Amino acid sequence: MKLIGSTILGTIAALAFLGSAALADPVGRYAVEGKGPDGSSYRGTASIEATGETYRVVWLIGNQKFIGTAVGNDDFFAVAYRSGNSTGVAVYGRDGDDWTGAWTYSGGTSIGAERLVRK
Repeated sequence: MKLIGSTILGTIAALAFLGSAALADPVGRYAVEGKGPDGSSYRGTASIEATGETYRVVWLIGNQKFIGTAVGNDDFFAVAYRSGNSTGVAVYGRDGDDWTGAWTYSGGTSIGAERLVRK
């Protein structure tokens, strides 16, 4: 009986996590405002689409395209991304309808900051 109770509680916790992600997920189109690890400012666009239990994130910054895969819930999401031979990671927290985050390139020693403003 103890095993069944644990299984039920685990299932309820998993459903609560999935339900909260669906209520306030990051899917949408965004204007991007950021500062690189070197302090330079940039602007661009980003789109986020659901891909099952993950998200596909595509940024267009100047003439560069960054493509990533994200996981998260209604409070945060984390992205592993690539552009050409460069890879990195970004994390974002909910800020109303927008998202505020920090990012770095793989092997980086400093971080950039970014805001995704919902269009």
